[in-house]
Amino acid sequence: MLVDASSGGEASPTRQRLSSAERRAAIVRTAIDLFAKRGFRGTTTRELALAVGVSEPVLYQHFATKRDLYTAIVDQMVGERAAEGDAALCQFHGTTDDRSFFQWFGEQVLNWYLDETNHIRLLLYSALEGHDLADIWHNRCTVQFIQIMEQYVERRIAEGAFQNQNPVIASRAFIGMICQYGQVSAIYQRPASELSREEVVSQFVDIFLNGIRPDSTPGAR
Repeated sequence: MLVDASSGGEASPTRQRLSSAERRAAIVRTAIDLFAKRGFRGTTTRELALAVGVSEPVLYQHFATKRDLYTAIVDQMVGERAAEGDAALCQFHGTTDDRSFFQWFGEQVLNWYLDETNHIRLLLYSALEGHDLADIWHNRCTVQFIQIMEQYVERRIAEGAFQNQNPVIASRAFIGMICQYGQVSAIYQRPASELSREEVVSQFVDIFLNGIRPDSTPGAR
């Protein structure tokens, strides 16, 4: 644990002093929680320091500027899922199993919304309040993740498996369905059904690949 700010900065004899890396990580975790609850404008440096249990000068020792802190937050957010996602993505290299690919991709998006609600709120605040974190996240993560879908759709169009549609628009159509469901569930706590996550994504995949009209031509399964 960090030193309680109200203790005058002296560590309890029974508590182990944090290393610089551990303290830096604690600052990032606390910043995510506070920014997600109060927004960037609603959180002061003093409040962040108090929540962590350090002085404001200690904060500046670890993060000289707000952009440094925002970058560290994005690094942590990306790192938490990057390894798992990269490993799973390898199995879909060159695949023609559209259902499995879209199911995997949709679950990645929906799980992020439902398991990382603080991250969603944080990004909404950063975008609405015009903070650098939104741009950093978009350039570091969102663009690359969406491109995975766009490149897959573009390849399958070239192979004749999908209609000749704009791959960017087609990709956003699928991602948008999942994001809207995830946002309503995470922010408003109002899931649209009692289905499991996997079942929800599976139905979105059906609609996207097969359409909703009974005479739609079935897509690849």
